[in-house]
Amino acid sequence: MKHHESTRREFLGRVGQGMIVASVGSTVAEGLGISTAFAEEGSARLSFGKLEPLVSLMQDTPIEKLQPTLVKKLRDGAVDLKQLVQAAALANARSFGGEDYVGMHTFMAFKPAYLMAQQLPPARRALVILKVLYRNTNQIHTKDDQESLHEVMPADLTPERTSVEMLRRAVHDEDKESAEEIFAAIAERSTDDAYNELLHVVTESPGVHRVVFAHRSWDILDLAGKENAHALLRQSLRYCLKQEGWSAKRQEPRTLLPKLLDEYKLLGRKLGNRSADDAWIDTMSRTIFEGTAAEAAEAVAAALAEGMSPDAVGEAISLATNQLVLRDIGRTGKMVRPGKPEGSVHGDSIGVHASDAANAWRGIARASNHRNTVACLILAGYQAALDRVDRGGDFLEWQPRPDESQLAQIKTEEAATLLRDLDGAIRTQDQAQACALVHKYGALGHEARPVLDLMLRYATSEDGALHAEKYYLTTSSDFASTRPAFRWRHLVGLARVTASESGQPAPGYAEACGLLKVEA
Repeated sequence: MKHHESTRREFLGRVGQGMIVASVGSTVAEGLGISTAFAEEGSARLSFGKLEPLVSLMQDTPIEKLQPTLVKKLRDGAVDLKQLVQAAALANARSFGGEDYVGMHTFMAFKPAYLMAQQLPPARRALVILKVLYRNTNQIHTKDDQESLHEVMPADLTPERTSVEMLRRAVHDEDKESAEEIFAAIAERSTDDAYNELLHVVTESPGVHRVVFAHRSWDILDLAGKENAHALLRQSLRYCLKQEGWSAKRQEPRTLLPKLLDEYKLLGRKLGNRSADDAWIDTMSRTIFEGTAAEAAEAVAAALAEGMSPDAVGEAISLATNQLVLRDIGRTGKMVRPGKPEGSVHGDSIGVHASDAANAWRGIARASNHRNTVACLILAGYQAALDRVDRGGDFLEWQPRPDESQLAQIKTEEAATLLRDLDGAIRTQDQAQACALVHKYGALGHEARPVLDLMLRYATSEDGALHAEKYYLTTSSDFASTRPAFRWRHLVGLARVTASESGQPAPGYAEACGLLKVEA
């Protein structure tokens, strides 16, 4: 309780300082030693202590000076890549607060980009980081540099209702102020509580941005620091608030999830560890892919009740969403956009979205408490089946790539030749041939790392319509967690998306190559 009252006094003190600044002006206030970096209407500006100078640099530096400034700091040893990602994540949260489309997608790319950097040669590691930092700062300036996240005072939690009940009610009422204050009080109590209680809100409606944003806001804490967990998790809460009017119209998940939890007694049942053979994984994957959303959700609930391991269930779900990538006929008609031509499948395509969402649901399931592990896997199955029908397309009739005619065209079995031909297919945006080459390469038992390295290069250089980093990490991690009989399907999907996005370099990439003195 003392900590709570101390936080309240500190908050009110900062608000008071903000009122002084407003009344005497910034010059006098600075002379008194009072910070002038406050939000509008007396709300204190969110600050990040020792990291504040680097966070502000990410926000304030003109875009044409950003990369030269950051590369110089890297060369001088003033910062490392982890610190750059940490500062960029905090600058993004303070600027956008989960309410800007490009800003949100950029945030979700930070951790994937950092993990990708570890797989690149030392001289090129900064490239993928600079790529997303450029996107981040550019969008901050596009937004006119206004900040969305400010200090918030924790609510007094009443004993009549649990904090998670209070939080859900505030979100249902679209009461942003109350929801923020309740969540601040939960976060003050425990970072783990903040995440697990936030997930009660997240799991009320499946959706790619809703789930991936929640996952990435938590997953990046090993870089951004748990001391910043409240600021980063607030973004996910605010996204759910913004989406509530739309989500409330889709009631099935809100009634189906508690029904299945109760019917299969999953909250009181210890999770099982039964392993699955290939036949079970294949059958479960088809059940999820071919069924309705409700049928898929129940299949997952039943499997968990039977003691199947969460990892086995998640593996089947990811394979189901992978089918959406392999079967998609590509964009047609009104789906065609600048940078997303007819036949393309990169960016916000059905399969990329579905695969990223399934990967995120599985990530949350591994990191959260028992209730949320079960709930997230059920909703992962639900969303995988929903995605097959929700945006149109006859996926049950369309056949997965590659087909036999494409495979028949490949005469070589040499790994080096297959890789050379794969690079050529990607460069010419030949999705069908890229799929066939990776399938053949994997079937011959060649090592996966050269294929991953090739596609990592394109995921680093190409724009990818905001999804290149996330999808590369989704498929490479799904490959690693999938059994040999099926794992190459994920890299076939990655080859297809990589060929689709080829030929559209990311803004700032050429400049970054020049500054780092590496080949573009």
